[in-house]
Amino acid sequence: MADFSVTLRTVPGTRAAIGRAGTHTIVIDRPEGRAGGMGLGFSGGQLLAIAIRGCLCNDLQYAAEKRGVSIRALAVEVNVVFAGEPLLAESAEVKVDVTSGDPGADVDALIGAAVAVSAATNSLIRGVPSMWHEVGSHDVEDLRVG
Repeated sequence: MADFSVTLRTVPGTRAAIGRAGTHTIVIDRPEGRAGGMGLGFSGGQLLAIAIRGCLCNDLQYAAEKRGVSIRALAVEVNVVFAGEPLLAESAEVKVDVTSGDPGADVDALIGAAVAVSAATNSLIRGVPSMWHEVGSHDVEDLRVG
């Protein structure tokens, strides 16, 4: 079992946010001109597509290592379609291109094995139970540390 915790905080002087997980950071923002967005980082929809793609890329590497197969080249493209009000992901099309360094490697079986265990994809398909906790509004003074 793995637990991952991510925190997001607004970037001073902007309406963008910095997402942090351990020592890694990423900027999240809306497109320029939309709800105060400045186009400084990825949108939530782009992050959803990156999560699907990134998880599958990692799972392909795990599956290859487990089978003793080398991956010479790997490309995964994800197109997520959003529609409706509220805006929801309606579909995600994933294209996978794997080139093995091993002649005769069963790349289709490798891809199938990775898709079968891909946490992001399977979590979306099955639905993710979520708990929301409203912590209320705070004055700027309340959020200062130290």
